[in-house]
Amino acid sequence: MTIRDWPRTERPREKLLDGGAHMLSDGELLAVLLGSGMRGSSAVEVARGLIQEFGSLRDLLSSDATRCLQQRGIGPARYSVLQAAVELARRHFRETLRSGPALAAPGAVRAFVMAQLRDHPYEVFCCLYLDNRERLLAFQEIFRGTVDTATVHPREIVRETLLRNASSVIFAHNHLSGMVEPSQADEVTTRRLKDALALVDVRVVDHLIVGDGRCYSFSDHGLL
Repeated sequence: MTIRDWPRTERPREKLLDGGAHMLSDGELLAVLLGSGMRGSSAVEVARGLIQEFGSLRDLLSSDATRCLQQRGIGPARYSVLQAAVELARRHFRETLRSGPALAAPGAVRAFVMAQLRDHPYEVFCCLYLDNRERLLAFQEIFRGTVDTATVHPREIVRETLLRNASSVIFAHNHLSGMVEPSQADEVTTRRLKDALALVDVRVVDHLIVGDGRCYSFSDHGLL
């Protein structure tokens, strides 16, 4: 029996159209993206098998191309669709910040930062540049590697901030360990950057650390 033979209330596309995407399970959402199944397996069965193979939907979507393309049910076309869906989600969060004051929607800022940094296989230090209305001007990956005083150069941060005519900034980096508590190096670096930017009247709004499903705010913890 193919999905076409299922009752309408059980077919993923029809469920989405009738009740919204939130009504679908991970497997059903993935099946919609896959579009079709394979001989002897429906799209839902293929999707569920892939999630089981990788351990979770997140691990599947963040896996590298080599491993994905080795799986039954994923070819170059389907892999491209999955990666495009992930990137669309990231850009959706970015547009939310560009259309309104970022500081009025801290949840949107954290969702955006987590979408950008959570699944990186290496540490990255990034900066969100905000205009005088607190809207996002640009998002930039400054460097890759462990955050410490030797790798984060205040002069470079100040230069990039002035080039964009930003009035304030938000820093963000990820911890590969999954833990979000700041290290001593994180705190020292943040203070150095804050002091350097204060000389050109630019405010550091926050420094966010992204871990495994969590986000730590320097501002919320009184470290700014």
